Amino acid sequence: MQREVIEEQIRAIKAVHGATARHVESVPVREVFRKLVAWEGVVEVYDIVGHPRAKRCYAWTIEDDGQLKTTTVLEIPPVDSPQTAVKIAIAAQSKKQHS
Repeated sequence: MQREVIEEQIRAIKAVHGATARHVESVPVREVFRKLVAWEGVVEVYDIVGHPRAKRCYAWTIEDDGQLKTTTVLEIPPVDSPQTAVKIAIAAQSKKQHS
């Protein structure tokens, strides 16, 4: 399963960002907001080639209503770690839901 998820994330990075990805590591992340767990899971870290501004990308896949959904976030400031990638994605999703 894990290998399939990584392969899907590599395809997603290519499709969304036009970059070739190589898996580097898996990092557990727990994001807490106001003493509640906002997100908890594993963020996959990729080195990427072919993107004009980023050399690294963070990705994770969740199950939502029976479907797998992959999120990819480029390492472009202020994103500089798996933790900040999750924070930025949560903020972007919240903003999208309230627009």
